[in-house]
Amino acid sequence: MDQLLIVTTGGTIDKVYFDDKSDFQVGAPQIGRILEEIGVAFRFDVIPILRKDSLHITDEDRELVRATIAAQPARHVLVTHGTDSMVDTAQVLQSIPDRTIVLTGALNPARFRGSDAEFNIGCAVGAVQSLPAGVYIAMNGRVWNPGTVRKNVAANRFEAC
Repeated sequence: MDQLLIVTTGGTIDKVYFDDKSDFQVGAPQIGRILEEIGVAFRFDVIPILRKDSLHITDEDRELVRATIAAQPARHVLVTHGTDSMVDTAQVLQSIPDRTIVLTGALNPARFRGSDAEFNIGCAVGAVQSLPAGVYIAMNGRVWNPGTVRKNVAANRFEAC
């Protein structure tokens, strides 16, 4: 992999706490900072296109993600996404040929101690480099086909469906 394209859509991975409002909101993408701090040995470009909780991502938003990726020359693509509708977006991206696309996110904000964000990003980076063309979800230490996985909200993890 010479270059990794990263498309960010928001979600818990990018949430930050706003004291003035006493709530969490989607902030700036965290993945670029994380990869720089880790010192990865590949080039990457980050295209932030949405800052939404995935429960608020629409069909039009999914088409924007699809069109953005399709318009780029990169063969390896990582998408950060909220976990609640990640599978829906992954299914839309399956119409893009000849790319390896891996979606990942976090169940806790990246800025939180003990967040799963860095682990999920690392898993996704490994997956995007080693898998054949197609669309995948990397969560909870596993790589999934979007047609065979679901988020178990009660258990707060992804599992086979």
